[in-house]
Amino acid sequence: MPRARVPRNVALPRLTGRGGALVVVGVALLGITLWFDLRDVMLVAFAAIVLPLTALGFVVLRVPRLLVQRTFVPRVGQAGASAEVRITVRNRGIRSFDGASWRDSAPDGLHAPPESVLPALGAWEAALPRGDDTATLSYRLGTPWRGVFAVGPLVVTTTDPFGLARVSRQVGSAHELVVTPRVTPLDAAIGTTASLDGSLHGLQRRSHPNSDELIAREYRYGDPLRRVNWRATARRGELMVRDEEQRGDPEARVLLDLAPAIRLGRLGSDDRHAGFELAVELVASIGSHLLGQGFQLRVDAVADPAQGALAPGAAGGYRMPGGDRVLLEDLARLAPEPTHAKAVGRATPAVAAASGETRVPGYAVLVDPDAADVQQLVALRAGFSPAVAFVLDSVRASLVDALEESDWRIVRVRRPADIPSAWAHTGTGGHSRAGTGRAED
Repeated sequence: MPRARVPRNVALPRLTGRGGALVVVGVALLGITLWFDLRDVMLVAFAAIVLPLTALGFVVLRVPRLLVQRTFVPRVGQAGASAEVRITVRNRGIRSFDGASWRDSAPDGLHAPPESVLPALGAWEAALPRGDDTATLSYRLGTPWRGVFAVGPLVVTTTDPFGLARVSRQVGSAHELVVTPRVTPLDAAIGTTASLDGSLHGLQRRSHPNSDELIAREYRYGDPLRRVNWRATARRGELMVRDEEQRGDPEARVLLDLAPAIRLGRLGSDDRHAGFELAVELVASIGSHLLGQGFQLRVDAVADPAQGALAPGAAGGYRMPGGDRVLLEDLARLAPEPTHAKAVGRATPAVAAASGETRVPGYAVLVDPDAADVQQLVALRAGFSPAVAFVLDSVRASLVDALEESDWRIVRVRRPADIPSAWAHTGTGGHSRAGTGRAED
């Protein structure tokens, strides 16, 4: 988790420009007094030196007792947008607290507002509170990147009445802000309808192999018209739909390349690993789309498709309602693996998990796979229909050719703007390019 950026010299008192200038003047007057024996000026020199030192002691002893609560609106942000940060500060001291300023700490990449004046807070109101001891602060925090960020603690700076010294202290604790990847809307009419019908038909036949007729029920708002049972409708005189198709959820799998080589700098990307971030955004868009279409979704690592679930709690997959939110939050916490976690001998159970009677839609998102990753995908091909591999320009041409030879449909993606057109290509046959260019060995 990125750490909050806290100003230097926090909790260390220091002189302001005014206090430092006063000390310099006092020392100069003291030197002149001793050189010319001007004892009448010596009192002024000592006062100019002692006052700033007294101010330092004042700010050290004036310790604020504040209670800080921080909330985010929305609670979970989205990359490329902004979140409103609301801070409630309450004085828990028996004396009023004023003459202070505040600023909020933020991690690198997020920009908190500059230091501002803290409204005056009255003494703590233990009984019959009127709100005079409480102030509400708010600001907007840009969230250009996905991830989990620690926002806070609040830094309160107090000064003496003459403005000669100041000290900054951390108040409260940091709070976690979850920023999910961007989700690009995808065309609902492309790439899922045929697979949905096939998966449902297979599930229906496995559940009821000897059933010749489907159980019909009355039509409910939102039921697809393709499920209308016309024979039962004619017999009952009201619109009826097939109920058997809803006894099993269609399944889909997404395989994500965690791209360990990006962290090692082989791709030469910037600090945010643009290639990996594009892959995460693509998974978020595809996953949200499939969940919205009624699929039960499983997201695994390419290197370990049998046991490499996206998150510890996601081994059973995602499903609606609420699965899209959980998926996005898991993607927000996702980071590239530092090393390949190759599991020797796991290819066989991975294929068995995907190569049952009913083939499911399979989508692979590849950033920088190696030969072992491609072998895993080749072995899994028999269990997927369709089998689509979204590849970035960083994928080597020889590995792309190996996937094409095993009948994976290749769709190239170069930037986030290519995601809608890349998804549109999944509904067409053959090799397609959402962007241009091809990586070479």
